[in-house]
Amino acid sequence: MANNRLPEPDFTLGDIPTSPAVHYAEQALLGALLLDPHRVKAIGPLDPSQFSSARHRALYAALASLTPPAPSLHAKEPVWINAVHAHALPHARGLALSYLHTLAAACPQPANAPSYARMVRADHARRTLQAHAEPLIQAATDTALPDPAAVTLTRADSLASLLDRLAAAFPSHPGSLPRTPPPPPPARDTGPDVTSEEQLLLSTAAAYPTALASMRWLRPEDFAIPLHGALYRCLTSLTARGDPVDEVTVLWEAQQHGLLTQAFTAQDALDMLAASAGAPEHWGEQILRRSLLHHAHTAGLHIQAFTHDLSNSPHQLITGSRRALADLTALRARWHHATDQPPTERPRPRPAPASRAGPPTTTRATRAPSVSARSSR
Repeated sequence: MANNRLPEPDFTLGDIPTSPAVHYAEQALLGALLLDPHRVKAIGPLDPSQFSSARHRALYAALASLTPPAPSLHAKEPVWINAVHAHALPHARGLALSYLHTLAAACPQPANAPSYARMVRADHARRTLQAHAEPLIQAATDTALPDPAAVTLTRADSLASLLDRLAAAFPSHPGSLPRTPPPPPPARDTGPDVTSEEQLLLSTAAAYPTALASMRWLRPEDFAIPLHGALYRCLTSLTARGDPVDEVTVLWEAQQHGLLTQAFTAQDALDMLAASAGAPEHWGEQILRRSLLHHAHTAGLHIQAFTHDLSNSPHQLITGSRRALADLTALRARWHHATDQPPTERPRPRPAPASRAGPPTTTRATRAPSVSARSSR
């Protein structure tokens, strides 16, 4: 039986470092509840898992679950601190009773316990968001995954659901954009396989231009190589105008768009467009899949950068992260449209065109071998 489980990410919340200040906020909060246990009702929703260390989690679980003593008894006897220590000790081995006295001394003002709790919640939100961004980056760049697009989109869904929950806990307000400049997008893969597939899309689309009408889900910016994206725009422009599409009409359109240079000559364009093989939809899906993974990688890096900047508030992290995911969401809709529709019926392949004698030239720019040249070897 096939194993369809989603691969486990290599990152967990425990791998994410806490901010330097939250350790002291946790100490101040726990100290406040040791000094005045009834304040636990005033700090708002807080879970032991939101604390950064095991002993703080164990202590807060004890403070939140035990029944506080009467105020008169609490003022006279250390029954509360002893009870909390006894309850937490099995869950935090080596927890010294003296550490609880240290916590009490570390609280500047027990009345500020709600503010300390907000700090704990805010840093937990930051760490949780970072822990969800890391697996998104991992899935988008892991070439060993059998279906990287499906895994990537599943993890993007998980991240979006987290943002919805955080937005309910930290309502946004004006000026919530993060102050952190997003990092530049990662470099696109332009290796031989990518180059070949993009060239094959162009040549097969030139051979079967009727397929372009059902391929509006593919856009020039999806191509890893800008020249290929510009040539694809030439193809779609011809189709949109209802003009004939073949190697020569595409060549003329490319000239009108200023794409012909010494590095990419008219003969280069004709050679590229003559080597058709397969179906345009197939090559288009390969290009769109790479674009999807690239956008997911970029979104993950942006969110990661926001969470690394400790000056960003939860409101800023939520707003910035949602904006980072917006482009991926739009591209995802095109991906589903591409993969859910049936292939277009096409006529039988036509024979390869005869070789052309190009215009005389005195010099010839060095260029990379075309798809047809590689195939002949």
